Amino acid sequence: MRTNLFYYLVLLVLTVVAGWLLAHPNLIGQIGIFWYDHDYLETLPKAMATVAVTVLVALTISLVIKRVTSGPVAVVLAIGLFVASLFLVFQTYTQFSSGAYRFTGSGFKTGAVLLPIILAIVFGKTSYDVITTRRTKR
Repeated sequence: MRTNLFYYLVLLVLTVVAGWLLAHPNLIGQIGIFWYDHDYLETLPKAMATVAVTVLVALTISLVIKRVTSGPVAVVLAIGLFVASLFLVFQTYTQFSSGAYRFTGSGFKTGAVLLPIILAIVFGKTSYDVITTRRTKR
């Protein structure tokens, strides 16, 4: 139980930090948010809600994988989502390191990269739990 509490506390802190960073772009980032109509990042509550809902959906998917699926299906789903999250980390980092996105401010870029990192943490733990947990046959 202690590990789970620490895990959820770390997820909560990372979620709050990512929401705060995404809500505070520099002037060019604010123009981009307005221009491309990213309403979900305009204010701190909207950015926090966006990040929190994304993390809660990932946690729900992870719970479904652990509780509903079993055996090789659970392992393939969990590892597949973990690999997809790692790909999102790479893709987000490269996207925010080039083009117009590189001018949005370092805090905003960090928040944008932190969200897929949080997803990778969730699905990485799910993969570890599914691989190490042995289910008894009924």
